[in-house]
Amino acid sequence: MIASAPLASLTFPQIDPVLLQLGPFAVRWYALAYIAGLLLGWHYMLRLNARRGHLTTSEVISDLLTWAIVGVILGGRLGYVLFYNLPYYSANPLQAFAVWQGGMSFHGGLLGVTAAMIWFAQRRRLELLYLSDLVSCAAPLGLFFGRIANFINGELYGRTADLPWAVIFPHGGPLPRHPSQLYEAALEGAVLFTVLAWLAWRRGALQRPGLSTGVYLCGYALARALVELVRQPDVQIGLLPWGTTMGQWLSLPMLLGGLYLIWRVRRTLP
Repeated sequence: MIASAPLASLTFPQIDPVLLQLGPFAVRWYALAYIAGLLLGWHYMLRLNARRGHLTTSEVISDLLTWAIVGVILGGRLGYVLFYNLPYYSANPLQAFAVWQGGMSFHGGLLGVTAAMIWFAQRRRLELLYLSDLVSCAAPLGLFFGRIANFINGELYGRTADLPWAVIFPHGGPLPRHPSQLYEAALEGAVLFTVLAWLAWRRGALQRPGLSTGVYLCGYALARALVELVRQPDVQIGLLPWGTTMGQWLSLPMLLGGLYLIWRVRRTLP
């Protein structure tokens, strides 16, 4: 909903994106969010693996983490270049390497992690869906901290709104906006993590390869598509046909892939 004048809003908390500055070296909340998500995700995968059947070894999980980080960074950056700002980077190709200036795509990162897992599984002769299920159960932890960091940075905010919890962001103009980063932290992070944890710990989902991956893909796609209804579209793209956004279109293949995996698991049940 677009507001012509704010009736109620919250002041954006003055949180410095830089937690600690030591000369030229800066420790940013965004970097800490990535580190926290990766370390907690790694620890959680180890617990899941130990408590739910030892699907693989702890050494394999640790090695997989390294390749997942590479996949996230390379895929996330390449995805942003291709999906969100290709004309600019076609004219300025060297800027594609300037990752410190921002610009990462979740969907690109997902493709990068998927490619890394496929290569890793083939190299180690492991079942791909076992690995992807473990990663899928842990991924919402990283999403939660990442979206909180987006909020702290005052980026990826929502459209203007006249709501008691709307926030006036430093770079979002004078009108209050949906804190869409917090919506995503709740849905893509907390809610999706809880659903996957319940399936893994209570319903034996990890004994049905592909189920957790399918639920994760569907859950993220639905959450992202919903929040995109109130998230400010990227300025260089704007709204697409029928009022849709790039994030919604990129989430559609995730939804279809997730539904296929869930159907595949249900079809093979005795």
